[in-house]
Amino acid sequence: MESENPYSHIKEFEEVCNTFQEGGASIDLMRLKLFPFTLKDKAKIWLNSLRPGSIRTWIDFQAEFLKKFFPTHRTNGLKRQISNFSAKENEKFYECWERYMETINACPHHGFDTWLVVSYFYYGMSSSMKQLLETMCGGDFMSKNPEEAMEFLNYVAEVSRGWDEPNVREVGRMKSQPNVKGGMYLLNEDIDMKAKVAAMARRLEELEMKKVQEVQAISETSVQAMPWFIFQSYEHLVEECPTIPVVREMFGDQANVIGQFKPNNNASYGNTYNSN
Repeated sequence: MESENPYSHIKEFEEVCNTFQEGGASIDLMRLKLFPFTLKDKAKIWLNSLRPGSIRTWIDFQAEFLKKFFPTHRTNGLKRQISNFSAKENEKFYECWERYMETINACPHHGFDTWLVVSYFYYGMSSSMKQLLETMCGGDFMSKNPEEAMEFLNYVAEVSRGWDEPNVREVGRMKSQPNVKGGMYLLNEDIDMKAKVAAMARRLEELEMKKVQEVQAISETSVQAMPWFIFQSYEHLVEECPTIPVVREMFGDQANVIGQFKPNNNASYGNTYNSN
C-alpha cells in the first residue's frame, strides 16, 4: 500500500474511461460501474464492506477511497518532503526540479499556494543552482509572480538538460571560490556562458513577441478608429482636399435626420488498485 498512490490509480482509471463511453450513459456512472474491477485484496474487501447505498456519486466514491487509502499521516509526510526539500550533492538542475515535481505530484492535495511551492524549491537549491537561475533570468527571479516563476523553472530545467555540468573536482574548486555578491559559488565558465546565451535568446523571444503584440494592437486600433479612408493622398493642402465637402455634406444630412427625430414617451418596451 505504501508503495502505491491512490491518486495515480484514480487518474489512470479516469484516463481509460475517457477513451470510451457505454452507450448513452454518463461518464461518472460508467466510472462507478467499472472502478470496482480495478481493486483487489484489502481494497476489494474495503469496497465490499461499504454500507449499501452509501455511495451515490463518483465524487463520493473518490472521497471515501482516498480517505481510506491516503490517510492523514501519509499526506503530512509528503507535505514535509515538499517543505523541507533540498538538492542532493552534485545533482543537476533538471534532475533536482524533476525530483521536486515528482514529490508535488505524489500529493496533489498538499494545499500549498504556488508561491510557497516556488519558495520551497528555491531555498532548497544549491548555491550554484541559484546562480544559474539568476544568470538566466537577469537577476530578477524573485520579482516574478508565482505562475511566471513556475514557468521559468520549467524552462531552465528543459534548457539545461543537455548541458555538461561540473564534475566532482570542479565542484570542489567552485566551493573554494565564493562569489562576493551574495555568498553564491561561481559557475563553471562554460555553463555560465550557456546560461547567458540562453537568457539572451529568451529575452529576444520576449521582445519579438512584445513587438508583434504591439503591432497587432496598433492595427486593431487603426481599424476601429478609421472604418473608412478619407484622405487618399497628401499631395494637396487640407483646405484643398476634394473629400472634405462630401464628408461635411454627409455629416450635415445625419444631423438633420437626428434633429427631426422625436422620441415617443408613450412607447412600451417588451420583452486495478492493489492495497498491499
